[in-house]
Amino acid sequence: MRRLCFTSILLVFILCACASSPSGPKGSVRIGAMKGATTIGLVGFIEEAASNVNFEIVAPAEIVPLLVRGELDMAAIPANQAAALYNSTNGGVCVIAINTLGLTYILETGNEIQTIQNLRGKTIVATGKSTPAEITLRHILKENGIDPDKDLTLEFKSEPAEAVAYLKQNGGVAMLPQPFATTAMDNVEGLREVLDLTAEWEKLGSSGTLVIGVFVARAEFLEVNPDDVAYIIEQYKKSVSWVNENPAEAAPLVEKHGIAQADVAERAIPKCNVTYIGGAEMKQMLEAYLNVLYESDPKSVGGALPGDDFYHVR
Repeated sequence: MRRLCFTSILLVFILCACASSPSGPKGSVRIGAMKGATTIGLVGFIEEAASNVNFEIVAPAEIVPLLVRGELDMAAIPANQAAALYNSTNGGVCVIAINTLGLTYILETGNEIQTIQNLRGKTIVATGKSTPAEITLRHILKENGIDPDKDLTLEFKSEPAEAVAYLKQNGGVAMLPQPFATTAMDNVEGLREVLDLTAEWEKLGSSGTLVIGVFVARAEFLEVNPDDVAYIIEQYKKSVSWVNENPAEAAPLVEKHGIAQADVAERAIPKCNVTYIGGAEMKQMLEAYLNVLYESDPKSVGGALPGDDFYHVR
């Protein structure tokens, strides 16, 4: 019965998409995505895509070289990576939309942390050293009067599984993104979510909100194929809406494409902040976030803030 329900809902999604959109782009479109949360919003689109829309879901290290070589036309990638790619290719990519907002959480096995101030004196096990995850945490701590180098200890692991193994043996406090945070809570007895770093970031006021993932296009492809890009945008929007409204039905597709197990995905999707924000709102939100990254570590965005041509607002 559950499989029949999922199949029926997916069929409705496909039929609605086809009824309100052209049968597909005029030419071939190659779209890349990573095995992570920034791909969750795409899974409905991947399932019903026209035959000339080809998706490649690859490891994070592979996606930028594919874009640089022109082997992908569009891709879902981290926001700071998009800025760095813009700088390294002399404006060779443009951001079409924000596709993922903040999805990082503080977890603990005890019952001591209710506010950011309670992190003083703690050891925080985390992943993502020298990435926006670390910059985000350091920014929040500093804005709350906590010196991340003196008032607590940051202990970085190479991957979430290593952090989970540490917590199982030692307990304590961790910083993890979704869906890994949900997986950790399933595997570590007593581990609970205590702080949402997106909410903590937004409490600061002047820093806007966290922008984790974006959808980009090669500037050359965008210029030559505006109608195809418009088609992709509409299908992506439909997919995001469907995923957010139907996490139980989207979850098996998340597992199918190697992102997370279905039972984890179903519970994690509401916390992953999957979205589709384009136009002037996208530009305003992304600029504010990249400014914070740049002020903290210019290298995190490729050494310079992108120009206005980075933002596709039409």
